[in-house]
Amino acid sequence: MTEEIQDLVIAGSGVAGLSAAVYAARADLDPLVLEGDEPGGQLTLTTDVENYLGFPDGVGGMELIQRGKEQAEQFGAEFRHGSIESAELDEQPLELSISTGESLLTRALIVATGASARWVGAEGEDELMGYGLSTCATCDGAFHRGDDVLVVGGGDSAMEEALFLAKFADSVTVVHRRDELRASEIMADRARNHDSVEFVWNTELLAIKGSQEKGVTGATLVFHLDGYPAQKYEAGEDVKVEEVEVGGVFYAIGHEPNTDFLRDTHVDLDDNGYVQTSTAGDAWATTATAADGVFGAGDVMDREYQQAVTAAGMGSMAALDAEEWLESVDAASAESPEAVATEADD
Repeated sequence: MTEEIQDLVIAGSGVAGLSAAVYAARADLDPLVLEGDEPGGQLTLTTDVENYLGFPDGVGGMELIQRGKEQAEQFGAEFRHGSIESAELDEQPLELSISTGESLLTRALIVATGASARWVGAEGEDELMGYGLSTCATCDGAFHRGDDVLVVGGGDSAMEEALFLAKFADSVTVVHRRDELRASEIMADRARNHDSVEFVWNTELLAIKGSQEKGVTGATLVFHLDGYPAQKYEAGEDVKVEEVEVGGVFYAIGHEPNTDFLRDTHVDLDDNGYVQTSTAGDAWATTATAADGVFGAGDVMDREYQQAVTAAGMGSMAALDAEEWLESVDAASAESPEAVATEADD
């Protein structure tokens, strides 16, 4: 009995994967969507989304994801639990080993597995993520008008978050575990020279105070003159612990693309693990990767913007690119009797 070969598998059920699923299903590609370990992606951690086109009154992150899933299912997309643990992408059909223990064969694959924000490990972060604790100032900064907020980090991302938040918050305090920033000089100078941005050096976040009903109300910070105070606190060394009142906390210590399963494949990754795509002919951009039949979409290939609306756009692009690729393969097979005969023999 011949094992079923999918036309298209979409890995990931965040906004990029769902957008790809809608477009692919409408094109009668019958996409199979692997929901991943965290169905819905990072958007499910956001309580309210105010900057997504078409929702002037805002929409809950979970609601937006659920609507997208229902829309994709309406057009014929199939959803299945599980994530890709390893993949053989050097020949057709592509073979995917799934966390459920099964294997899938597919002609085309859209990788929309997203990127996971790094968390600090502070007490209270699990409960308060999305309730005053955020990993995206662009997404949630407007909810903190008039608040005092903390930004945890010391790189360019932290400086960008702090400067954006300064448009809304009364004060922004950058918490950094060393006395020297990793940020580029130009970004560091912009933040240092802003009247509403302050820095606390050699300091780390131990705990976040508040509740899902009231949001973030405060934080516990630890300081040591030599830096990396959390390690010294855990070792029982003499450190200074301080309680501060804040209305929001933003993590800006980077993201990790969910691409471990691609590391030994033909898909090119940059030094940080993001999927690399290439230009094609006169097209300004394509979602195609170096592996034939494999496409990228959303935060897994986007280290710059990481917004829901850009991820949705890339999801639609990936579906269109995958559709065109499948059609070109079918056309080439139709023009080659030898290829058709070979497939029949197999």
